[in-house]
Amino acid sequence: MMGRRTHYRTVFLSDIHLGDKDCKADFLLDFLEHSRIDCLYLIGDIIDMWAMSRQFLWPDAHNRLLHRLMSLPGEGTRVIYLPGNHDEPAQRYDGMALGDIEIHREYIHTLADGRKLLLMHGDQFDQEVCFGPMHAWIGDKAYKLLLFVNRWYNRYRVWRGHDYWSLAGYIKQRVSGASEAIARYRQIGCRYASERGVDGIVCGHIHHPEITEQDGMLYCNDGDWVENCSALTEDKDGKLDLLFWTRQRQRADVYKLPPLLPVARKQDAA
Repeated sequence: MMGRRTHYRTVFLSDIHLGDKDCKADFLLDFLEHSRIDCLYLIGDIIDMWAMSRQFLWPDAHNRLLHRLMSLPGEGTRVIYLPGNHDEPAQRYDGMALGDIEIHREYIHTLADGRKLLLMHGDQFDQEVCFGPMHAWIGDKAYKLLLFVNRWYNRYRVWRGHDYWSLAGYIKQRVSGASEAIARYRQIGCRYASERGVDGIVCGHIHHPEITEQDGMLYCNDGDWVENCSALTEDKDGKLDLLFWTRQRQRADVYKLPPLLPVARKQDAA
């Protein structure tokens, strides 16, 4: 039987990356089972179509999580989906609905205290943030290596009876080039929100959870479910908080090891 659930006026999630081997679907399922949510924003990169085009991977946990997200409107949760770059095909349905799930490229959310926040995935800023094709290519390769190390490091931690810990996030925070790109991304996002006449911005994309103020604007990044297992939450009074589910739960048994073989190869062997 499920224990007591925490009530949130709003939850902001992004960068779940279903279909990618580094998606922490079990953690997010656990969070949703312990939450009661009035409004849920899915701010892009929910299904990683890039990863699935390279290698099809769809474990049972990913399937259960997708069905869980789609079932929430039937339980009274308003769900709004803002596609990102990894689920780009869904962008063409801006202003439409997938069943009871609304689809928007951008959206303005009003907090309980009246402040207005611009919501968007954040890939819209790539051209202004990136340092050029060569830097982008090197950064992509380095990030994949970082996630590979993070994945095997946490398998070792769980084997030793410890909780999940983001080695990837720890290393990334100490790389000067990454810090510079994050600062530029934050600055550009706040400037864009200011031009839209709102009080702040909520985005994802760069897998760096943060709540801060810059140039009089509120900047919120809800993080990801690849490295950080983080969500941005709003309570009934409009207070925003970052929640890191692995820290809050402190349960190693939630972490399920992803299969080493893609689903297609498992089927071939059957």
